[in-house]
Amino acid sequence: MGSNEPKKTRALLAAVQLPGISDADHQASLAELERLCSTLGFVVVGSITQKRKALATGTIMGEGKLKEIAAWTGGPGVVRGFRKAGAERDEDEEDELSPTERNAHEGQEKATVVVFDSEITPTQLSNLEEATGVEVLDRSGVILEIFSRHARSREARLQVEIAKLSYLAPRLRASHVGGDRQGGGIGAKGAGESAHELDRRRIRDRVAELKGQLDAIRAEQTTRRSQRREAPCVALVGYTNAGKSSLMRALTSSEVLVEDKLFATLDTTVRALQPTTMPRILVSDTVGFIKKLPHDLVASFRSTLDEASTASLLLFVVDASDPSFRSQLELTQKVLSEIVTEEQARRVVLNKTDRLAPGELEKLQEEYPEAIAISTRDAGDVKRVHETILNYFEENMVDASYLIAYSQGRVLGMIRERARVMEEKHEDEGTRVTIRAHADVQAWISKQLVPSAD
Repeated sequence: MGSNEPKKTRALLAAVQLPGISDADHQASLAELERLCSTLGFVVVGSITQKRKALATGTIMGEGKLKEIAAWTGGPGVVRGFRKAGAERDEDEEDELSPTERNAHEGQEKATVVVFDSEITPTQLSNLEEATGVEVLDRSGVILEIFSRHARSREARLQVEIAKLSYLAPRLRASHVGGDRQGGGIGAKGAGESAHELDRRRIRDRVAELKGQLDAIRAEQTTRRSQRREAPCVALVGYTNAGKSSLMRALTSSEVLVEDKLFATLDTTVRALQPTTMPRILVSDTVGFIKKLPHDLVASFRSTLDEASTASLLLFVVDASDPSFRSQLELTQKVLSEIVTEEQARRVVLNKTDRLAPGELEKLQEEYPEAIAISTRDAGDVKRVHETILNYFEENMVDASYLIAYSQGRVLGMIRERARVMEEKHEDEGTRVTIRAHADVQAWISKQLVPSAD
């Protein structure tokens, strides 16, 4: 009996290592690309890399590597007439594959898509598809497709559609069916406009419409954010799949989506820290960072981090079991430096320590003495993060006792919202409360009441 499951796309990865990029960084980027492809449901069948002084102008890689890729895909391995256009050739490249290399993948299932780790221009895309005989994607295209599948809120869907349309517009090629057809009818400029020109104009109009809708949503968000500005807030930031959502779920007892996939979270989620504190402390979970983010997504990506710009405390969550977490942390800090202020406090959270080999945790704690080492699966570790957050917001608080007349119950209610009530007793004259609060809250209370004598 045949399976009804759809046949999975078999992907071949291709990457160029340029001068200045270490072997470790190159391998980390390639491993990340493999995870991106796996998130899309692709089966990665192999990878081909090449060290070059610069990307080949028309084909990313040199002729020899194109032929090697073609051995995986069944393509011709050459671009007709491309050499005549003056393409450069690497000195160490062969004219053609040897019989052994040509048959290296004989009997194996061919790759049905080639994914390049670098961004591909429309011309390069056309050349590479001709040489490989299969669909070619670049890193940006893969990330955009993941964003498209994972976007849930209206804002995220609008952002992704704008980015995808901006990415698509320059890649409308004459090879498309009907590409030379003259446009007419509703929305067309009239005779003389090709279908491609018409498509581009429709894309521009659609992008303008989407941006208008997005501006309206952001205006609403700004209003909501200003309404809760007085509430203390901590933002979880970090690389994609570092475990931010798992920590968010543990700290807030909320049903936040948790998946072992890249970009499982694209929307900023705000929940109250649990058990509930007075005043309430808000926790926000933000979209994860990634290297080589598509240009068209950069602006929308940063806009989703607005919540971090208003947070008093930033927790940089990293996957301590990932060998490349240091460069990931550096990227996160670099991007956020353009959004947050120097006054915002920050702590590093070394997550997934349960995956570390014996002795590794001790070394990391020596390297990051101020960091909080945790596993979100350990309730004790989550409690330590909870206490760290409480201690930060209570660091500059002072304790004071007040006697509030029963006739001033409204003031007592406002105190409960703005300060942490340590003790509350009912006496003949009113309610005596011992609170812990910041100086500005104490000053506000002083205007309402006279502090009781101890």
